[in-house]
Amino acid sequence: MKECGIADGVAATHDSLDRPWFAYYDSWVPPRLDYPEIPLQHFLSVSAQKYPDRTAIIFYGTKLTYRALDDAATRFAAALAERGLAKGDRVSLFLPNCPQLVIAYYGTLRAGGLAVSTSPLYSTRELEHQLNDSAAETIVVLSKLYPLVKEVAPRTGLKRIIVTNIKEYFPPILRLLFTLFKEKSQGHRPAVERKPETEWFSELLTSAPANPPATTISPDDPALLQYTGGTTGLAKGAILTHRNLVVNTIQTGAWLVKPTVSPVNRPAPSSAQEARDEVEVFFGAIPFFHIYGMTVVMNLCISLGHTMVLVPQFKTQEVLDTIVKYRPTLFPGVPTMYVAIINYPDVGRYDLHSIKACLSGAAPLPLEVANRFEALTGARLVEGYGLTEASPVTHANPIFGARKAGTIGLPLPDTDARIVDLETGERTLLPREIGEVAVKGPQVMAGYWNQPGETAMVLRNGWLYTGDIGYMDEEGYFTIVDRKKEMIIAGGFNVYPREVEEPLYEHPGIKEAVAVGLPDPYRGETVKVYIVLKDGERATEQEIIDFCRQRMAKHKVPTLVEFRAELPKTLVGKVLRRALREEELTRQRSDVGIPA
Repeated sequence: MKECGIADGVAATHDSLDRPWFAYYDSWVPPRLDYPEIPLQHFLSVSAQKYPDRTAIIFYGTKLTYRALDDAATRFAAALAERGLAKGDRVSLFLPNCPQLVIAYYGTLRAGGLAVSTSPLYSTRELEHQLNDSAAETIVVLSKLYPLVKEVAPRTGLKRIIVTNIKEYFPPILRLLFTLFKEKSQGHRPAVERKPETEWFSELLTSAPANPPATTISPDDPALLQYTGGTTGLAKGAILTHRNLVVNTIQTGAWLVKPTVSPVNRPAPSSAQEARDEVEVFFGAIPFFHIYGMTVVMNLCISLGHTMVLVPQFKTQEVLDTIVKYRPTLFPGVPTMYVAIINYPDVGRYDLHSIKACLSGAAPLPLEVANRFEALTGARLVEGYGLTEASPVTHANPIFGARKAGTIGLPLPDTDARIVDLETGERTLLPREIGEVAVKGPQVMAGYWNQPGETAMVLRNGWLYTGDIGYMDEEGYFTIVDRKKEMIIAGGFNVYPREVEEPLYEHPGIKEAVAVGLPDPYRGETVKVYIVLKDGERATEQEIIDFCRQRMAKHKVPTLVEFRAELPKTLVGKVLRRALREEELTRQRSDVGIPA
């Protein structure tokens, strides 16, 4: 076992860096951790050995044990090897949260392949770009999405298409009802060509041997190509190694769950001991094709031998019913999920008190949302931070310690962070000075896939430059004020969208708010806010502006307000601020007769 702590890896060239955050960790969280020299899929092997009969996955009532999950992943790996998959070959996983995704992910790694997370919301253009950029030869696709794959396949290097129906792991009665009433109408029964290169997932598993391929996999081998959101252009593939993912899984586990023994080296329990073990139930509503859900729910749950409840899509009533039925204890999510829950009609009649802790990421968490969710559930909801390039988690507020509202919290064990000047990125700033957030740790990616120039821009002298603007206080808590490219400069003053959005959530009628900067001939840029009101609420543009005037400096007050029924978002729940800005700019060009 290799120890990868601060002294030998994280900050060897920056020993003078001040790390005040250690003093504010929860009592069970050490500043340094031990990381085993293993590939990621070893987590599943160990949990299946220790807890073979424990439930690993709950999906619409179907319960899959660790023994069954491990066997399915092994068969999938063997099937890939039989079909010619070589070490390092890419396998695209074009699936929502379902057992097939977990099986295919761990099976791909077990075969020595490189998993490629592919969003089910991708357009034809986005899918084609990712398949060609990654040079994926195999894709595992939900039957509903098969027509999209069939369309782009001739323009890509795909050699194998493995199709799965969402109903394959439904319990028998639900599967029958789905077949009769929903499968065809909802597009889950397309005409799938029966060709040697196109197979059904279920048939592939049934015919595959139960022995894993003999492939040697190193911790430093690439495990995952995780594509960034592409908000500034075509998405880039971050290369995450087995070591990156193992490290971040253990880091987040140390932060979220009080461990008694290392998940890899725990002794085999007796049946009596297993019965006494407290099993956490993770709620898997955050998509696993996003690195946040993949690490903080899927990988973490499997590494600890606990249970996860999966839903393929966030639908508020279904989520509430699932929480009541299966009593999850940990609910990693994003702010829009918590907003949807606290604003759901008659939410008070749902018993949500099984939830103990929630880690919110991917977007800023308004204080008002956190307070209302905690009052409703009794859970602890804290904000964290991460990015695709760091596997993803680098910061989080203590789960039960000193949470500072509005901050992303403290750097995780073995993670260094600092604020650097915006001009050169070389000067470390003092507490409360605003600059770019830079991070360093063993969870940071190896680089971008086939993009050495882009890699050199963000990885410098061992530091990952995040592109986020923020500051650190005297106790080591970090605050993000906004993206470097989303800062608004109004009348020469820097305006960070979060400074506008946070006070708006105090308005009793506002459900969601987002601020963007638009060109202004006098001020350079001006602030526009997009508002979604709660059901039954009314407000005027002037009322919103007056509300802001009482709560923020004059240069931050929006001059334009637009009310919307909903805001454009990624499936993860991040508001597409850039899309709103581009929409407004297109409208302005059209108004003056300039072609879009």
